[in-house]
Amino acid sequence: MSQEEIINKTKAFVKDTLLNAEGGHDWFHVLRVYNNALLIAKNETVDGFVVALGALLHDIADSKFYDGDESVGPKMAREFLFNLNVDSLVIEHVVNIIKHISFKNSLSGETTFTSKELKVVQDADRLDAIGAIGIARCFNYGGFKNRPMFDPSIAPNLNMTKAEYKNSTAPTINHFYEKLLLLKDKMNTATGKKIASKRHNYMLEFLDQFYNEWDGKC
Repeated sequence: MSQEEIINKTKAFVKDTLLNAEGGHDWFHVLRVYNNALLIAKNETVDGFVVALGALLHDIADSKFYDGDESVGPKMAREFLFNLNVDSLVIEHVVNIIKHISFKNSLSGETTFTSKELKVVQDADRLDAIGAIGIARCFNYGGFKNRPMFDPSIAPNLNMTKAEYKNSTAPTINHFYEKLLLLKDKMNTATGKKIASKRHNYMLEFLDQFYNEWDGKC
């Protein structure tokens, strides 16, 4: 089976698996990350096949929708790729990307694996968490979890552990300070950094407008 056929089968598998997923973590999120990854990869010396599979499978079973179980996604990806007779080294690389891509792992210092391909996919995923779409995803998930948009009495936790991050029930606006506004300085690639800077500034403008409207100033 050619790489193109494997990628097409992976797209179909992910689209079917995430058919009823929460709107911020659905097939369209994966597709955007995939397209971001291809864009970034153009300026990097990486294995495009690994990048493509890593991007497509990175959220196949996000732990937040599986009671915090971080083993489900890697297991699903491994079994799927194995059944397509993908080379074992490629499978292990993709599984490691899935295991190490998330922001929450950076809170615990879990840096046991790194690769250029991981950095590309990680940037692509983080880009989808900021800017206009990042804002939309943030509020969509907050609504999904029935969280308040904003509560001035609840300050953001700027020194969260991984466990605190996973168990947080804070208002949606707090998430900007606890994650989204931190991502610009965590980008790995030149392309990622350039795009992130523009999206970061858009979020700052949004927050200014949000607070002005909240306080009845405009």
